[in-house]
Amino acid sequence: MQNGPAPDTSAPEDGSSVERGNYTSNETLVAFVESAAAYVRENGKEKALAEFSDLNGSFIQGELYIYAYDFNGTTLAHPVNPEKIGVNRLNETEGDVGIFLRKMNDAVRYGDGFGRIAYINPMRDRVLESKLAYGVQIDETWWLGSGVYTGSVDPDTSG
Repeated sequence: MQNGPAPDTSAPEDGSSVERGNYTSNETLVAFVESAAAYVRENGKEKALAEFSDLNGSFIQGELYIYAYDFNGTTLAHPVNPEKIGVNRLNETEGDVGIFLRKMNDAVRYGDGFGRIAYINPMRDRVLESKLAYGVQIDETWWLGSGVYTGSVDPDTSG
């Protein structure tokens, strides 16, 4: 048993692909987010946030897209919800965004970077789906991430 924060059991421990309704592997998700973090290091925060917010930019790959938040819950970049840029979403209840941001803040700072929630899929008529997210801390003030929608949410189960 390891010391430190408890592992987030929502991510498969065996490194297997997320296969329910989507065939993007965990490795592909991680590589996509890591490439965005490298883009920030190479191009700076301002240029990176503009690129991440561009619906026609290089960080949209199928259903994968990069979003960025500060640790206070304010959206810094979001290509499919640009109206949320500059909005603090920490207490937002639609799609459990506030819960998601709290989970991801902790996962990015203290865990393995993975989190799972039920979230509205903006690319599929805003249907509520299960989402596996991965994020990385860029500096002490903000992080970026992406996620894989993994299928419909069973309304009779929690967690």
